[in-house]
Amino acid sequence: MAPAIDVRKTATRLSDGRQLIYFDTTAQLGRGAPAPPDRRRLPTAPADCALRYDPLLAAWVMYAAHRQDRSYRPAAADCPLCPSAGGRQTEIPASDYEVVVFENRYPALTASRGPAARVGELLATRPSAGRCEVICFTSDHDASFADLGRDRVGLVTEALIDRTAELSALPGVAQVYCFENRGAEIGVTQPHPHGQIYAYPFVTPRTERMLRSGREYARRTGRNLFDDVVAAERAGGTRLVRTGRHWLAFVPHAARWPYELHCYPLRRVPDLASLRPAERAELADFQLDLLGRFRRLFATPAPYVCGWHQAPARTGRRGFALHLELFTLRRGDDKLKYLAGSESGMDAFANDIVPERAAERLRKLG
Repeated sequence: MAPAIDVRKTATRLSDGRQLIYFDTTAQLGRGAPAPPDRRRLPTAPADCALRYDPLLAAWVMYAAHRQDRSYRPAAADCPLCPSAGGRQTEIPASDYEVVVFENRYPALTASRGPAARVGELLATRPSAGRCEVICFTSDHDASFADLGRDRVGLVTEALIDRTAELSALPGVAQVYCFENRGAEIGVTQPHPHGQIYAYPFVTPRTERMLRSGREYARRTGRNLFDDVVAAERAGGTRLVRTGRHWLAFVPHAARWPYELHCYPLRRVPDLASLRPAERAELADFQLDLLGRFRRLFATPAPYVCGWHQAPARTGRRGFALHLELFTLRRGDDKLKYLAGSESGMDAFANDIVPERAAERLRKLG
């Protein structure tokens, strides 16, 4: 499907061979200009990545020892995600940009290196044949996603659509996940407004569980589980936060986090690339509104995780429903929801805030 806005895509390579792509519109940065070169002389980044299989949980675990060396919350003057300026060279060679995507220098997944596969009945190991990318939403170091205009949010969406399509087509990639971590409490290592894109060589455990639940529900009822959940939330109404012509946002009936929002298109689609232009246009308003509510929840902006759940690249696409999940682990101005014994040890959540109360509060913050 054609982009909803006119997007210029300029691909280049950093000095260590990693790909970098600028996404901009006709009104910015001059069409036809070549991408500025990376003037650094970077050695080939180490990528000691591997996957090990947990037979008890039927899940792959990623290992990436080199990530211990990545920078941690650098000062603004040393930010690697700001544009290159004043003689200081960063990960982005341009002196300004709108949206940029590049291969992570410290990836959890890599296509080129890793140990040889060792497949056994119990102790299986294989290379982490995937890819990790960073997406920078703006060159403004002090901004946040909620500060972006709707046109910029639209450009970010087009970049995510482009990367989802290209990464899904890579050999061995099973699923693409686009997400943003925001806030020190979440564990963000780079304060500059950015997100990440993971191209996994396996379908993630969370998605596997949803697909399995969907198959069992369809076998029992002959209906689609995602469709019926959205219909039930619309009919109940007590947990709705915003309803539009094309999108719906609600606090789920069994929310695990203090404040958690799920945002679905009213027309079930498997991924971002399947959205129509009108759906993409309304999505920008929804995202800015929902993140604005999260910013007003507490005395300071709520830390959050915001991620797009998309269908796997090659399996389970017909019944899966694209949706955005947004949640914060903060439950008060000075209180966090820690994943302690029950949550971390048994994946059994206990929530201090009833979903209906959370939805009521979020509605008032619109």
